[in-house]
Amino acid sequence: MGEGHPIDPASMLATHFPRDLTDTVMSGESATVVLDIAGHGHWTVSIDSGVAELRGADGPRKPTCTIRTDADTLADVLIGRRSGVDAFLDGDLVTRGSLATVLQIGGAFAPDVELSTRPQSREVDAGGVRTAYLEAGRADAPPVVLLHGLGATNASMLPVLADLAEDHRVIAPDTPGFGASEAPCWTYTAHQLYSWLRAFLDAVDARGAVVVGNSLGGRLALELAMHDPEAVAKLALLCPSPAFRRFRQLVPLVKLLPVDVARLPAAPVPRPVVMAGVKAMFADPSRVPQSWFDAAVDEFEIAMSSGAHRRAALSALFNIYTEEAFGDTGFWGRLPNLRTPALFLWGSEDRLVPASFARHVSEAMPTAESVVIPHCGHVPQLELPALTMQLVREFLSSGRTPSAQASTEYDLALG
Repeated sequence: MGEGHPIDPASMLATHFPRDLTDTVMSGESATVVLDIAGHGHWTVSIDSGVAELRGADGPRKPTCTIRTDADTLADVLIGRRSGVDAFLDGDLVTRGSLATVLQIGGAFAPDVELSTRPQSREVDAGGVRTAYLEAGRADAPPVVLLHGLGATNASMLPVLADLAEDHRVIAPDTPGFGASEAPCWTYTAHQLYSWLRAFLDAVDARGAVVVGNSLGGRLALELAMHDPEAVAKLALLCPSPAFRRFRQLVPLVKLLPVDVARLPAAPVPRPVVMAGVKAMFADPSRVPQSWFDAAVDEFEIAMSSGAHRRAALSALFNIYTEEAFGDTGFWGRLPNLRTPALFLWGSEDRLVPASFARHVSEAMPTAESVVIPHCGHVPQLELPALTMQLVREFLSSGRTPSAQASTEYDLALG
């Protein structure tokens, strides 16, 4: 293809779209993917047991996923000049439906080309639980494990993955009960999830990793470090969800509520309500492309179509609220014993985990770095990715245990 010649998507797809996916996690799956190429029409890819068939425009009314992009981006992704993750984060590739399926297929493009930001979708048995995860970067690089929040998937950590994969082996699981992982009939306590995470680190040979966690993922990372400090090199915690210190009057009642009721068939939550809830996690939703919100809501709706996943989400939510806060076995009673170097990032306008927790963390762990990001909500890695990764990288590159200091409020102008 000479320079200046227009790209023919049909030819690119016929030549470069992988037909044999039997050595990927798609080997036992069926999916239908619609490719919408701006100015060039549609193609449909049918995948059955790992074999892909490319055909013309006719496709199902409700495919597994839809990918919208332009011919240049399609060519770049197919031949390995650019990863699908980079194209998605840059806004040049839009997905609807199952983002997990898009990531699974994208990992198979241009297999002979090394591309650090192109994750491979994998599965492993971790403590008896089928666990889906993404892996990117060099296999011999220092490991980093990314843990997503409640109701999210590993896709919510893609900006962190894309940044750190340049010089780390990055592993981003879907926590059991969420995303493409199995949803066992557990009580989703911090200790139960810690037991899974310890088994997962063993299964993927990542003990001693840096752990970056958002929300529930941050709480899980803390539990791992408190129980098994040798498993964690450093902690970067993005708005971690600690045990409630106040408003605990309803704890006895919530403990009595049956989480199995979530398995019962129920009308789905109206999409506008879900969308409003997702946008409420941002201080300024206009910072994020609407296509990202659409993808997040699609992933949530797919997960919540499963009774087992609905039950897992409700159980995890209940346990965040009812977790013991004080005393020798309570979260705040154990936190001062944590010795792992830790960075806490808080959003000043976080409606779920108020930035006021920064003061309590600094009192419990005076050697931790605790930074409040102004004009930021609950998911800083999505709302302010450049600033978030600047702070995380500064912390990871420091060869010291953070000095004793009170929490600070970061000046956005410095970012």
